[in-house]
Amino acid sequence: MKKPVFVSFDFDHDRVLKDFILGQAKLQDSPFQVVDHSLKEEAPERDWERKAKAGILRAEIVIVMVGLYTHKAHGVLKEVAMAREAGIKIVQIIGYKDGNYMPVPDAGRLYAWNWDNLKRLLA
Repeated sequence: MKKPVFVSFDFDHDRVLKDFILGQAKLQDSPFQVVDHSLKEEAPERDWERKAKAGILRAEIVIVMVGLYTHKAHGVLKEVAMAREAGIKIVQIIGYKDGNYMPVPDAGRLYAWNWDNLKRLLA
């Protein structure tokens, strides 16, 4: 059975990472399925935090897709706090090959994005 995950990412800079992880979730041997993902903080929907929290609570794991500015993204910081408060496991995956990436505070260590890591961390 595939684990339900919530994908947190920097909406302003890293939307492509969401698409990539959604694609990997669809692979037959994927150990996870995406139940929800980050919502734009400034979106017209005034209740984005309620919707994000509901998505996080449906997940067993929150995957934080890390780019250059993720550690400062207000929406990601709030989603990590929601996951911590709910006791949901958080895994940080570096979204790109090149760069110097900072971990999101209070979200655990950074892992390289490769299929073996995803399978091990999300199984």
